[in-house]
Amino acid sequence: MAQPGGAATRPVGEGRHRGTVPRQGASSALSKVPEVTALFWVVKVLTTGVGETASDYLGRTLGPIPAGTLGLAGLVALLTLQFRAVRYRPWTYWSAIVMVSVFGTMAADVIHVVAHIPYAVSAVAFSVALAAILIAWYASEGTLSIHSIRTPRRETFYWATVLTTFALGTAVGDLTAGTLNLGYFPSGVLFAALIAVPALAGRFLGLNAVAAFWWAYVLTRPLGASFADWMGVPTTRHGLGWGTGPVTLALCVPIALLIGYLANTHKRQSLQAV
Repeated sequence: MAQPGGAATRPVGEGRHRGTVPRQGASSALSKVPEVTALFWVVKVLTTGVGETASDYLGRTLGPIPAGTLGLAGLVALLTLQFRAVRYRPWTYWSAIVMVSVFGTMAADVIHVVAHIPYAVSAVAFSVALAAILIAWYASEGTLSIHSIRTPRRETFYWATVLTTFALGTAVGDLTAGTLNLGYFPSGVLFAALIAVPALAGRFLGLNAVAAFWWAYVLTRPLGASFADWMGVPTTRHGLGWGTGPVTLALCVPIALLIGYLANTHKRQSLQAV
């Protein structure tokens, strides 16, 4: 679901002005977010899984409110580093994504556990919030492309969207697995099938690449979280019973290795561009 680059320059309506922009590889060098490649989706799904199990582990160990406070503090700290960076830095960006995943899960769970709001209601509320953010973003900037994240305002819209997609995905995943009694593994299979829809719609039905991206982005959350929950929850809940703590640590290993690879690749590409 990577967005195509096209020719070296092409006329587009970028933001409020029409002109020419460099192809994806060159324009993304100026962006605060990574290019959308197959590895991007792999890391994204892994971060959704670690966000789910880490949130559950902290919530049960510390309690929902202390865990939420800790998650918020971590989120603010890492987003501050991300906003201060002048360009995309893999470790900074993906660390922020992990914290957004953890806190987004906490937000959805606290609304359900503490406020006793059903997942069906919170899923609708988060859907409305996501739509409102995307409408405001497009009305302000004239684009929703992540390859245009080069200003503080666009970056603010971007991270607000990302945080909402994590909360929405958490609510939807728990809705299918728990409320609808589908179970964690079958939910994961369901979302694995659904995430192929935007790719196929873009290829065969001409779905806009930006729309396909955000559609898939929302679905990565319940996809990764469902399989992570399946590994972590007890066998009495139809899981493998490995525990949320061990699963969190196990997922951190490939995430760290892949981010290290991305950082090394990004560094080599930056040196070649000089």
